[in-house]
Amino acid sequence: MPIYKTSVKKDGLQQYRVRINYIDRTGVARQLTRITYGAAEAKQLEAELMSAYSKSKEAPVSSMTLGELYAEYYITKKGEVRETSLAKINDNINASVKPYLFDIKLNKLNTAQLQKWKNILSEKGYKLKTLQNYYGELRALLNYAVKMDYLPKNPLLAVGNFKEVYFETPEDKLHYYTADQYLKYISVAKEMCEEKDTITDWGYYVFFSIAFYTGARQGESNALKSSDITGNTLNIRRSISQKIKGKITETPPKNKSSYRSLQIPLPLLKILNEHKKRQQADKNFTEDYRVCGGISYLPDASLDTHNIRYAALAELPHIRIHDFRHTHATLLINEGINIQEIARRLGHADVQQTWQTYAHLYPREEERAVSILNNIK
Repeated sequence: MPIYKTSVKKDGLQQYRVRINYIDRTGVARQLTRITYGAAEAKQLEAELMSAYSKSKEAPVSSMTLGELYAEYYITKKGEVRETSLAKINDNINASVKPYLFDIKLNKLNTAQLQKWKNILSEKGYKLKTLQNYYGELRALLNYAVKMDYLPKNPLLAVGNFKEVYFETPEDKLHYYTADQYLKYISVAKEMCEEKDTITDWGYYVFFSIAFYTGARQGESNALKSSDITGNTLNIRRSISQKIKGKITETPPKNKSSYRSLQIPLPLLKILNEHKKRQQADKNFTEDYRVCGGISYLPDASLDTHNIRYAALAELPHIRIHDFRHTHATLLINEGINIQEIARRLGHADVQQTWQTYAHLYPREEERAVSILNNIK
């Protein structure tokens, strides 16, 4: 850490001011300055101070800025995560951390600044989930600083995550179709396909059928190839991302649990078999054809357009494409399917994630539990 020469001398020896920066046990950034005489003594004092505060878990703190830390962190994550995940991390950091904290040095970072950062973001009108994602990215970045010994502890943990407010807006609620609503929706989609009768239009009909009957993610459905269907089994082995600006990327699924094989329900199997016959009419057809897009894929923007159009013609509220996963899950939950099977079908890495999303859809369980206990006499 810094050693400064002063203008003072004593007994022929130059005076030096030795300073170290550290975070105390309460998470507050502090400085410690000591005076000594002679260059060799100054270096020795610096070493002793750094050693002493390291042993007391009050280690010197790096003077790099958060922006410099992130540049190093980005390179590290580049070798650890998928390109789509890296792009998401970068977008979140650029939106939430870069404008407010990038110029702050680690040895100046404290809980007051981080609380101010939380307050600023809270006033931006972001949804709770978005705010919690931003918090998670900054927490991971500062955890990396701790791992690399740039910080002795993560000061963000003392501030805590964003919490649920006292009211819920309609946008925060879970959106999905009932089975009857879906049948009305897909009936309109089929009518449009029969009217136009193009292989491309049929691809959109097939896409939304897969989304409903399997709960597959948008990129997973779009990436499916003819070879991924064996008999009555649909094998999810890849995903397509259109979120990296100017680039279309085929990647592995989101996580290890996202590699999964699903038995195909009979209505969907019929739809898939009929569509494969349409594709096989193309003399260039191979098993590498995308199930929905053929030689290519279905653009996200076009999927959104078709989704909005189908809902409007069916006189139904518009739900996002991702909400078809909620539709799939809620339908099975309402029929009493085990939460672990639902987590498997959705490709969730942890059943807790599934439970946190859908637990409120089990209102009948309390009544059933009480009914069982009432009969014990």
